Amino acid sequence: MVAAQRSISPDVFSVDADGGTVTLRGGYSPSSDRYHFPRGEVCPYTGAADIEPVELSHAATLWGWTAVTAAPPGYEGVVPYGFGVVELVHEQLRLITRITEPDPAHLEFGQAMQLVGDRVATDDDGTEVLVWAFAPAVGAAR
Repeated sequence: MVAAQRSISPDVFSVDADGGTVTLRGGYSPSSDRYHFPRGEVCPYTGAADIEPVELSHAATLWGWTAVTAAPPGYEGVVPYGFGVVELVHEQLRLITRITEPDPAHLEFGQAMQLVGDRVATDDDGTEVLVWAFAPAVGAAR
């Protein structure tokens, strides 16, 4: 049985009831034909107010990464953890994101990544609090 889970920021990303699927909520502007994340009221590239809400793809490519070895103020999760830049395959949109692999030696440029939920805390009632992150894609060659 999967523990109850919730998104740390439901307007930015959602966690399905099964706890296995995380979805980023972005925006698409037909006038620029470009995606952005997080979704804003206007297109960050043109200023047009024609934003359509979209669910972004889960597949990405790793562009850059590091390890965070000291906890930021107020953070109570596990350290070290990975942090880096991925590019969403379908949208060709680069995101700064948490990476589940904390050891930079286990990652390489161009590696296939997939969107996952990563637990950073647990509420008093036992609900796991998730952030979005990217993990090395299962079965993908390095």
